[in-house]
Amino acid sequence: MKDYVTVVGGGLAGSEAAYQIAKRGINVKLYEMKPIKFSPAHSNKDLAEIVCSNSFKSNLITNACGLLKEELRKLDSLLIKCADETAVPAGQALAVDREKFSKLVTEKISSMSNIEIIHQEFIGENLFNDNNEDIGPIIIATGPLTSDKLSENICRLTGKDKLYFYDAAAPIIEKDSIDFNIAFFGDRYNQEKKKEESMQEWKERINKEEKSYINLPMNEEEYNVFYNELINAQIVTLHNFEKREIFEGCMPIEIMAKRGEDTLRFGPLKPVGFDDPRTGKRPYAIVQLRQDNEQGNLYNMVGFQTNLKFGEQKRVFSLIPGLKEAEFIKYGVMHRNTYINSSELLDETYNLKTNKNIFFAGQITGVEGYVESIASGLVAGINAAHIMQKKEKIIFSKNTVIGALANYISTYNSKFQPMNANFGILPPLEERIKDKKLKYQKLAQRAIGEINLD
Repeated sequence: MKDYVTVVGGGLAGSEAAYQIAKRGINVKLYEMKPIKFSPAHSNKDLAEIVCSNSFKSNLITNACGLLKEELRKLDSLLIKCADETAVPAGQALAVDREKFSKLVTEKISSMSNIEIIHQEFIGENLFNDNNEDIGPIIIATGPLTSDKLSENICRLTGKDKLYFYDAAAPIIEKDSIDFNIAFFGDRYNQEKKKEESMQEWKERINKEEKSYINLPMNEEEYNVFYNELINAQIVTLHNFEKREIFEGCMPIEIMAKRGEDTLRFGPLKPVGFDDPRTGKRPYAIVQLRQDNEQGNLYNMVGFQTNLKFGEQKRVFSLIPGLKEAEFIKYGVMHRNTYINSSELLDETYNLKTNKNIFFAGQITGVEGYVESIASGLVAGINAAHIMQKKEKIIFSKNTVIGALANYISTYNSKFQPMNANFGILPPLEERIKDKKLKYQKLAQRAIGEINLD
């Protein structure tokens, strides 16, 4: 086996992985194609370039991303340390001077004598084959804009025809925050009241039937208020390289709505097959939520792929009856983001199940967000180092955000889509706590108590 680990990609995940390996005394060859070649989204020659917002989100441990940062601090994350050192005023959030941040990460990585930075595109033709036992561990951390040639070889490696193309996703809501005085369970066409049934008999029947969907009925007035706010809401400006690709297979709900006032009522909000249990009559429109995880505590909004700004999603979608107090643990997004089907391919250490030498890290695994990418790089880096040191893998507790993210991406899901840090992916507490802030404090205390390298 080679006496070094290969890390492909010098972004947030790759830089963290390289640091975690090198600090354990192991040599690293870090491939970063900049400044020889830039992706359509990158322009800074330094490592760990931040392309979009300069915010690493909340620092509060009662926020899942804030808790994740605290876990990373306890595990000596280089990138979180650099973020703290280059922070700019942002209230309770951690925001950075993006140029100083990338420069500091580059300086720290470059100063480590056992990291060799190789500025060239990594294609991988000679590495992804059946005879790579002598190559040593490889971490692929090339992000959502992985080059075409490397993407082709990753497909060969994973046995897939293509990488996933994440063009649109609907918001995901915490079930406990839905108002069930309005919402009701049930599948289309099984919820209409039969003529011979009394109201009581009908309600008893639908309560016994399969509960795969949560339904939110709207009357005409409620629909019109929602519709008018939706078509006038602010949207996210896409990158030029995304605009020509993004709408081919999935129509954003706000674009669909602008085609006519009743378009949604004949599309994803059609009320056909339902009666409202409160009235026994068909609603004017109905929004459906579909179960999104095995635990049944997360539901996604069916047909609500959207390009609205996050604040606008909270404002507009909370107008839907039953969602006034909804907790959006993931907002809808629309952007280019290629990723592998990690739920089939990876284990909880981001290691490829079919090849112990190959790891993935960053957004290509299906984690979404700056801090989440850093966390995946840390886990992959530590475990790649353990292979070199002939040590057992480290699997982080599912009660930590680091471990819960790793568990999420490695648990089979036929509708797998990228996920960011949120309390919804952590196992529930033994005791049921209604006070949200107190519940999050308890979850955070449990996580911090279990974050270690033992």
